[in-house]
Amino acid sequence: MAVVEAVCISEKKGIVKREQEFVQVKEMWGIEGDAHAGDWHRQVSLLAAESIAIVKESLPALKKGAFAENIITRGIDLARLAIGDKVQIGESVILEVTQIGKECHNKGCAIKKATGDCIMPREGIFSKVLSGGEIKPGDQIQPI
Repeated sequence: MAVVEAVCISEKKGIVKREQEFVQVKEMWGIEGDAHAGDWHRQVSLLAAESIAIVKESLPALKKGAFAENIITRGIDLARLAIGDKVQIGESVILEVTQIGKECHNKGCAIKKATGDCIMPREGIFSKVLSGGEIKPGDQIQPI
């Protein structure tokens, strides 16, 4: 069973997001209180806990949200998703994949500078919200 491991937000773009107990997601907007919410194609980002764990081997103090990801997943193969695919989280949230990967800010984020690599440009999944609701750790996540 694939689940949400963590949910994170930040009030400004380009900074580390902070882990939350839950988030409220608004249709065609994104996560309330998150700087990336708005009328555009990158409302919510997802990143696999399995990929983050590999980076943590080099940077053990790495905290959730360090890649500016909103949702950390476990047990779903995000790499198999394509633009236009949809995922359901919990009872009501439906996200549509709009972009895969993005370049780090300022010619390389702090993680890339520390390790020589960053997973977000290859593995970050960006989506828009088709149906809103609450997301919290432990919620199931599945392609639909």
